[in-house]
Amino acid sequence: MAAAAVIGDYRRGKTALFLIACGWAGAAPHLWLEAGRSLLPAITLAFVLGGYGLRTVLRDRQHSSANANEIGLEPSAEYVWPSVDVLVAARDEEAVVDRLVERLAGLNYPKGKLSTWIIDDGSQDRTPALLDELQQQFPSLNVIHRPSGAGGGKSGALNAALQQLQGEWLLILDADAQLQDDLLQRLVVFAQQGGWSAVQLRKAVINSQHNLLTRVQAMEMAMDALIQQGRLAGGGVVELRGNGQLIQRSTLEACGGFNENTVTDDLDLSFRLLTAGALVGIVWNPPVQEEAVESLSALWRQRQRWAEGGLQRFFDYWPVLMSSKLTLAQRRDLACFFLLQYALPVVSFADLFTTLLTRTIPTYWPLSIVAFSISGMAYWRGCRSISDGPALPSPTPWNLVVAITYLSHWFVVIPWVTVRMALFPKSLVWAKTSHHGQQPVQV
Repeated sequence: MAAAAVIGDYRRGKTALFLIACGWAGAAPHLWLEAGRSLLPAITLAFVLGGYGLRTVLRDRQHSSANANEIGLEPSAEYVWPSVDVLVAARDEEAVVDRLVERLAGLNYPKGKLSTWIIDDGSQDRTPALLDELQQQFPSLNVIHRPSGAGGGKSGALNAALQQLQGEWLLILDADAQLQDDLLQRLVVFAQQGGWSAVQLRKAVINSQHNLLTRVQAMEMAMDALIQQGRLAGGGVVELRGNGQLIQRSTLEACGGFNENTVTDDLDLSFRLLTAGALVGIVWNPPVQEEAVESLSALWRQRQRWAEGGLQRFFDYWPVLMSSKLTLAQRRDLACFFLLQYALPVVSFADLFTTLLTRTIPTYWPLSIVAFSISGMAYWRGCRSISDGPALPSPTPWNLVVAITYLSHWFVVIPWVTVRMALFPKSLVWAKTSHHGQQPVQV
């Protein structure tokens, strides 16, 4: 607990400095530049960051050796299948846990080479009883029960199983995950033949037709995967997304397992793999299927956690991220991504606040327009791609306008989370996403 407190204070100081820097950047053009020159910082950044974003989105993914749009590799006759452990941390998942176990039991993989581990992390519903019943039906299912308040969040739950695993590879899933029967075979062959230490599957939304919010989240997942492929193809960085990540166990153990002092184990692990020189790939097809949140309140909770975890890992690893341990292309990619994803919303908020105080015009709108335009292009390209799973929403003008507007929630979430992180101590809590048991899409 003392170590967690020290880390929390360290992050608060870093966040405060970040907040001050962004506030100064947003206010400076109003206070120290003439009206005719106040747009120069934003226009300069729009060219630099816009050029980076445009190249990332338009990069040819089909002919890149750094990633694959689809897994279609066939093993040789002498191929020896490695052992795999499927690992799921579950809390209050009675709506989906039985379907999950049945689906995992139906995966095509050599007998004796696949084991499933589900960690019940202090569930208060029927999840523990259901898992005990399912363990009697499925011999390959291993269940670990953690008491309520065991600590460490999702990372603590995963670490509880890690020390017992024997598999050469780990497939980390969320409780609502759904996979095609042959996905694991194809994924393992792809990872080994490509020399990857970890591979992230594209995330596809099962319930995209439920309402407008789930539809734009389906488009957002397609956009995210397309941008990640573009980043990797340009020598940049791929980040794990929690659900649907295959990791070599020896590499994970060499990185120290899962970090229990973070709220997003996947984003934190992405940077630890990166700084260790491990190669991380991404695959478009087939995807891992999951549920999108269905209400604004659930989205708000989820995105606060994502924003906090995203900032935490940059503050924790920034010195090594900017060191010679990474290539120049990786450092450039991370710097541009950080400025667009995290700095721009905070700077824009400071810009708006100063605009109201000084009764001048906003100065960072050129950069914001460029960022939203590139996002729209990424939506369009991603949703036009073939999906081996749930159908992607059509990138019609209406859908694109709604999806681009939806992205503006980050301009509220990230400034709010930044202020909260800078002012208030953090208590690490697993703020899980609720799942309702949507039916998977079979292709």
